[in-house]
Amino acid sequence: MKNFVEELTWRGMIHSIMPGTEEQLNKEMSTAYVGIDPTADSLHIGHLVGVMMLKHFQVCGHKPLVLVGGATGMIGDPSGKSQERNLLDEQTLRHNQECLKQQLSHFLDFESDAPNAAEMVNNYDWMKDFSFLDFIRDVGKHITVNYMMSKDSVKKRLSSDSSAGMSFTEFTYQLVQGYDFLNLYRTKNCKLQMGGSDQWGNITTGTELIRRIEGGEAFALTCPLITKADGKKFGKTEQGNIWLDPKRTTPYRFYQFWLNTSDDDAERYIRIFTLLPAEEIDQLTEQHRQAPEQRILQKKLAEEVTVMIHSRQDYEAAVEASQILFGKGTTEQLRKLDVDTFLAVFEGVPQFYISKSELDSGINVTDLLADRTQVFPSKGELRRTVQGNGLSINKEKVSATDLIIDSSSLIGEKYLLVQKGKKNYFLLIAE
Repeated sequence: MKNFVEELTWRGMIHSIMPGTEEQLNKEMSTAYVGIDPTADSLHIGHLVGVMMLKHFQVCGHKPLVLVGGATGMIGDPSGKSQERNLLDEQTLRHNQECLKQQLSHFLDFESDAPNAAEMVNNYDWMKDFSFLDFIRDVGKHITVNYMMSKDSVKKRLSSDSSAGMSFTEFTYQLVQGYDFLNLYRTKNCKLQMGGSDQWGNITTGTELIRRIEGGEAFALTCPLITKADGKKFGKTEQGNIWLDPKRTTPYRFYQFWLNTSDDDAERYIRIFTLLPAEEIDQLTEQHRQAPEQRILQKKLAEEVTVMIHSRQDYEAAVEASQILFGKGTTEQLRKLDVDTFLAVFEGVPQFYISKSELDSGINVTDLLADRTQVFPSKGELRRTVQGNGLSINKEKVSATDLIIDSSSLIGEKYLLVQKGKKNYFLLIAE
């Protein structure tokens, strides 16, 4: 069996580890879990560190559990959050759970009969019938308020300037999460919980419950919270989260996110978010440092993660789409793009609306671009641009100002892509 702690250490994925954890993992095949909030039907890249921890855990011969927080997702975790969450109905919860499992199966083996096959559990299943009186009798009496108040996550919220303070619901969150660990210890012989460094207090409450109630030994391991080199939050863009679901974030945008990381971030991310071995990463890093303008690390990182989350085909399509944007693409490549990718590639370029019925009968290119739309401020400028070989429609050069454009030119029966010079794009939308 590969040494899990050593693997995570060289990858920079350990923030805190409880004494005895490595010895437990070296002694026998062990079971560990990571909790995931099911408030959406897709994971986003903020979840990826925890998922990669479980992936390495399974590769190292151990058994990973994914705990979907159906119950805990209904209340606010005080770890860095400022608002409580909304109650999910059970139907939505189950739908989200199935969607998450499908995404996680890209990383984890749920299906085989191997002893370390992954499992998914939902804490709603054991919390839904647990009465408040039973909970405070069987769980609450074992942990003192002093112990709960000593947790950093609680102290931070209580000492913050927020007038909202902290509700009793949120205060008891660590007990609910601690009980999850206790329950999995009893039912699945789970001895390790993993999570982000902000979860250390909640995780150790679980190890304490196991010690006090069962007289057992359990362990905790956390990874650093990933930030960008400039200190900003990882995974957030102007458009919001980068999701794993291609309907929420196209593979093209997903690929671009990784491709556009800074040099410092790429060096860290390629260790955390890929399965590449140390020797290959060291070699790539050295090549990158010698010729940073080639962006070797970013390209390899974007390739590995896009293929892992989506597919080789989606990765190749994203690369082609990037070439189209930066001037190397062909008309054929442009027409091959699906509409979502096409719109993602040309997001933010100036748009003009034209009448589809006019296009059906055909419009002269000069009238279309200098009269019906304002791509060109004058017909004279359009003529000069055509003479200088600087105008393309759908990546085909326009060589004559009397060219007729009709609806057969539309991409996806709706779009015309106009390129003026090397870098100026315009999108014409036929309605």
